[in-house]
Amino acid sequence: MSQENEQLHNPLHGLKLDTLLNELVTHYGFDILAEYTRIHCFKSNPSMASSLKFLRKTEWAREKLERFYLYDYKNLPEAGEDEFEIPPRKRVIPLHIKPKKPKVLVRGEAIIPLSKDSFKETHRSKPEYKKEHKKEHKKEYNKEYIPEHKRQSSRPQSSEKPNSVNSRSDENKPFDPYADAPR
Repeated sequence: MSQENEQLHNPLHGLKLDTLLNELVTHYGFDILAEYTRIHCFKSNPSMASSLKFLRKTEWAREKLERFYLYDYKNLPEAGEDEFEIPPRKRVIPLHIKPKKPKVLVRGEAIIPLSKDSFKETHRSKPEYKKEHKKEHKKEYNKEYIPEHKRQSSRPQSSEKPNSVNSRSDENKPFDPYADAPR
């Protein structure tokens, strides 16, 4: 079967963004969309025109809304590991899988991630190699901006005597009573 024939079964195939958004807004409303997708254009001054303008410009938000459409509104089974990194419009949905009734979503019951990283890991929004690159960059950034006195104090103290070089450098530093205070 060719790629074009496989795409015909995808509920997003041939569906315009304004039609998709109209279906979601009439079924769920802007408040539910804002809570479950966490896209800001649905939360502050929502309107069809402003939301469409934002979604057309912003690829990540459009893909997030399309994922919501497929897996919450059309209630299809969650994509596997191999399919998850493919944009929703290009995913191949097997012929035996049929859309079901939309999920019932209640305001105030959306899962709130503990941190951005936990949300990314649970929703697999980025490939592993991008996560690792970001972590390495973050570590280098932190090392540059941690003051010397804080770097030394964060290390575990050993029972050995401090060498004479460190004790001399500490003697020359003025005493700062707020050095360990949170900023």
